[in-house]
Amino acid sequence: VALVDENQQIIKGVDKGLSESGIYEIDTKDMGTKTANITGMEGTSTKVWGNNQMQDIAIGAASPSIALAINNLNFKIRNMLLGNEPDGKGGFVYSGKKPNVAILVQSHSVKTNQSVYFGFGYGIMGMASQNIGTNTENETREDDSLTFTALTTKAFNGQPIKFWSEAEEGFDKKTMMSEVFGGYVDETPSK
Repeated sequence: VALVDENQQIIKGVDKGLSESGIYEIDTKDMGTKTANITGMEGTSTKVWGNNQMQDIAIGAASPSIALAINNLNFKIRNMLLGNEPDGKGGFVYSGKKPNVAILVQSHSVKTNQSVYFGFGYGIMGMASQNIGTNTENETREDDSLTFTALTTKAFNGQPIKFWSEAEEGFDKKTMMSEVFGGYVDETPSK
C-alpha cells in the first residue's frame, strides 16, 4: 500500500508517506493478510429488449472494492491510511479528509504457483467497525478489517483495476509497480 497525491504519484518519506520509499508492504511484521475479498470487478449486466426478444446485454462500469482482513496492521500505518492524524498525546483523530491510497494485491496461480496481481492505483480506505471480544478458554483475536474503494487510475487508461500475471509474456514487475504506485523507482542495487 502507499499514499498517493491527487496526481496519483506516490508520497515518499517517513514524514508524509508510509515509508522512505512511500510503499508499505504488509507482511510478517504485521502477521500477514488473511483475506483480500475483491468485489465489483465488473459492472452489472442489463438485458436490452426489443421486438419482444433479448437483443443485447449492456455491461456497467466496474466499481471494485476490497474487504481486507489483516492480522495485526501497524497502528500508525492503519491510522495514516484512514486519514487520522496524531494528536501528540498518543492518540489519533480523523483529519476530516480521506487520503488517496494505492494498493497492489499479490496471490498465486494454484497450478503454476506463479504470482498474479490485482492493482488499484487510486482510491480510499475505510474502517467502518471494530468488534472486540473477551477471551474465554480460547483466545479471541480481532483482525484489522479495512475496506478499500477504488477510483479510476490514469495509468490504467481510466479503469479502476488492472490485472497481471508473471506467466504472461512481457511481464515486468518494475513497470507494474510504477503503474500502480506512480513515481515508483526501483531501489534494488545493481549487481
